[in-house]
Amino acid sequence: MLALLGIVVWVALQKEEDTEDYFLAGRSAGWLAIGASIFASNIGSEHLVGLASAGAESGFALAHWELQSWIILILAWTFVPFYWRTRIFTTPEFLERRYTPETRTFFSFISLVSYVLTKVSVTVFAGGLAIKEIFGIDTLFGVDFFWIAAIGLVILTGAYTVVGGMKAVLWTSVLQTPVLLLGSIVIFVAGLVRLGGDSGFFEGWAVMSEISGDRMHLFRPINDPEFPWPAVVGGSIIIGLWYWCTDQYIVQRVLSARNMAQARRGAIFGGYLKILPVFIFLVPGMIAFALAQEGMIDLPGPNSAFPVLVRELLPEGVKGIVLGGAIAALMSSLASLFNSSATLFTVDFYERMKPGRTQAHYLQIGRIATIVIVLLGIAWVPVLRRLGEDSSLYEVLQSVQSLIAPSIVAVFFLGIFSKRITPTAGFWGLIIGFAAGMLRLILSLVPPLAESNPLFAGIVGMNWLYYCCLLLIFTIAVMVGISAFTKPKDAAAIAGLTFGSTTPEQEAEVRESWNRWDVVHTVAICAIIALVYLIFW
Repeated sequence: MLALLGIVVWVALQKEEDTEDYFLAGRSAGWLAIGASIFASNIGSEHLVGLASAGAESGFALAHWELQSWIILILAWTFVPFYWRTRIFTTPEFLERRYTPETRTFFSFISLVSYVLTKVSVTVFAGGLAIKEIFGIDTLFGVDFFWIAAIGLVILTGAYTVVGGMKAVLWTSVLQTPVLLLGSIVIFVAGLVRLGGDSGFFEGWAVMSEISGDRMHLFRPINDPEFPWPAVVGGSIIIGLWYWCTDQYIVQRVLSARNMAQARRGAIFGGYLKILPVFIFLVPGMIAFALAQEGMIDLPGPNSAFPVLVRELLPEGVKGIVLGGAIAALMSSLASLFNSSATLFTVDFYERMKPGRTQAHYLQIGRIATIVIVLLGIAWVPVLRRLGEDSSLYEVLQSVQSLIAPSIVAVFFLGIFSKRITPTAGFWGLIIGFAAGMLRLILSLVPPLAESNPLFAGIVGMNWLYYCCLLLIFTIAVMVGISAFTKPKDAAAIAGLTFGSTTPEQEAEVRESWNRWDVVHTVAICAIIALVYLIFW
């Protein structure tokens, strides 16, 4: 924690000259900082708590979401060239250039709402729950210790993000990533050793596998009521494409690179790191389930899997290291969310409403926006806390994201792969697809409305992963249909924004940005993912 404080002070003493310096670290980041930030931003406390809870409740069924290093490679090889050559600050800005300013505004709105209602609140809830369970403190000074832990950490994280901006996020990620990995690996090893008894680590894995049974498999039968394999494969890929390739929360890391090569290599490095979560976050939840079945620990519910393992298995000194990793994960994830949200608001809303102001003014607005995002996130936590009481936190998070992702994936991918998709199609495809997703969410929260007619009942009754897939197909059909009757954007206006409109000079620039080692590492990552699927088929 002292090292973290030192980094924040160092960054704070370096004056940010403009919004590019504050939001994108002056576009000076190298591959190490980018890759570490991608990983640390993704792996927050919702993974420490939520992914372990998913493992305890359903085994490997939700592991598909964590075996997506190959999708990060799509970011590296497909999207980085487009994002880099346009010198954008935000992904909504890319949609403005490809479609219309209105498309950019609506996408920014969707992103900000999703950050406050899912990402910020989920991370705060999971972090507060983990610290409360690990310390075993119910109340302090008459106040629920959950709120003391959650709000205290949010304020600390918000403070260093407001002061240091993107540089603070990147450089604290470099420190926090190894701490997080170390703490999680300690939990993984200690849990299997405890489960294996005198026979040790490998016997522990064998015992866990035997107890888990069919839960050790990635693919469930097609008639499985919760996770039929076609729905899981389709839904997880759609959500992954949205999250890794188009979400400002992740893409902002590669936008901070000093050049295209560093952006791509940072994403590739992040792909290597992304291989680890299945084993160091999800498997411990399965270990907790096995220990509970053997009567070695008391597991009140799936969301308690990670904190119970820390409390029951680790000695005090090691427990401190793991708790440090959990705090590091919370702070890194929240810091990335705060900075990305402030970037979206300042660049995509305020700068366009109040053009011509000084860079110092926009910088100050970005800091104020960060504070507002912090307060809104805290205000939404009580609602999420109630939603997460009876189900896996990770599944709740993915089910909400499955309603947001399809329309965004359709708009981005059709936009860069086809010159024929029109600005009108992009705008209305985003609106109609998002509205269809929110319809299911509203119906789920208001049962009497869902029961009012057969159509609404069918929407709510459909498996949430199948609905995600259907939503993507529906949005694509809407966009293609509208494009058939509306005028495409002028060819000169979308030059370099689609595969069919890149110039020979732009293609040469892309070719010069990679070498054979980038290809070797890409193939290696794909081979590792394929091997994991083969083993746990």
